[in-house]
Amino acid sequence: MLDTLRTEWEQLDKQHTMEDLYARQRRYFGRFDKLLDQATAGPTWLRNPAIANVAAEALHYYDDYGYFLVCYCIMPNHVHLVVTLPDAAPPLLRTLQSIKSYSASKSNALLGRAGQFWQRESYDHIIRDAGEMERIISYVLENPVKARLTDDWQLWPYTYWHEL
Repeated sequence: MLDTLRTEWEQLDKQHTMEDLYARQRRYFGRFDKLLDQATAGPTWLRNPAIANVAAEALHYYDDYGYFLVCYCIMPNHVHLVVTLPDAAPPLLRTLQSIKSYSASKSNALLGRAGQFWQRESYDHIIRDAGEMERIISYVLENPVKARLTDDWQLWPYTYWHEL
């Protein structure tokens, strides 16, 4: 299934309108995220509280410098993050690379392992309006409920929300 999704992603072309591409990207991401939520194999290091705390610490470290942290949800095998960027912020890609580098190094040390910890790519998306911001914040916060990890997102220890 993952190979099929990657092939579909690679087939997104420029012959469609931006709205068509955006809709296709949303469908792709939704299906990919569902696979992540149902993952029963592969690394689930973030299920370990010490590792999830490393990720949370790294996300908070860049708050007010690299971005303004709106919300996040740390799942057993992936992280959802919503930020706003101040005018003087460094490129988000660079900030995410720093977060991944720091948290991977520290997490690998805690796990007694070496090697790649995070996937190289990230799915990022520009939020276009207030309504979309509300939907995405709700999606992020409700992710552990949808994945049946908890009955209430506020009980999931690895969610954060700074009300705007």
